[in-house]
Amino acid sequence: MTREPQIVPYADRFQPAATPEAAAAAFLDVMRKRRSVRMFSDRPVSRQTIEQIVRAAGSAPSGANKQPWRFVCVQDPAIKRQIREGAEAEEREFYTRRAGRTWLADLAPLGTDQNKAFLEVAPWLIVMFRLVRGDDGSKTYYSQESAGIAAGFLLAAAHHAGLATLTHTPSPMAFLGSILGRPPHERPFLLIPVGYPADDCVVPRAAIVRKPLEEIMVVR
Repeated sequence: MTREPQIVPYADRFQPAATPEAAAAAFLDVMRKRRSVRMFSDRPVSRQTIEQIVRAAGSAPSGANKQPWRFVCVQDPAIKRQIREGAEAEEREFYTRRAGRTWLADLAPLGTDQNKAFLEVAPWLIVMFRLVRGDDGSKTYYSQESAGIAAGFLLAAAHHAGLATLTHTPSPMAFLGSILGRPPHERPFLLIPVGYPADDCVVPRAAIVRKPLEEIMVVR
């Protein structure tokens, strides 16, 4: 049986103080300073800050509004150590056996390796899970795309709060579900350390380079 949609006025519209052009330029100026960071400070970040960041991620659009995501926020040092150990085990396999020559060559300018000490240093790890079905067994739609959009919201919210992040994807990631005791319908999607960058933080020069607008935008 088809349910009638419940329609309400769009009363809480966001109205920027500036013109759309100026507001878009200001947002770009903020976001172009975002970097993927692997050198974190252990400086504390409040739970309230993390809650607001997750709320922002949870405001993302999703297929049929099923909101197929779960954000497990870890600050317990013992659990962070388990996650680091699990991630490094998978990364050792990746760098020594799974990754092809081309993939490793593409990663070389970024200076990445199997050492993931930042997983213990960052004050928070947000492990994002994608729900392949609802908690009540209901179907979800476009869960991969929906989770990706929510992850983008999360990264933007953290950066806006002055925090650094990294989208870490050890593969396979099933160990995260085991360590965190998540049910089978929750699939690990991203492992995101969140915190302040270290005072001596450096980033790869290659990571700063972005394709020019004419290479990423087509107007018809």
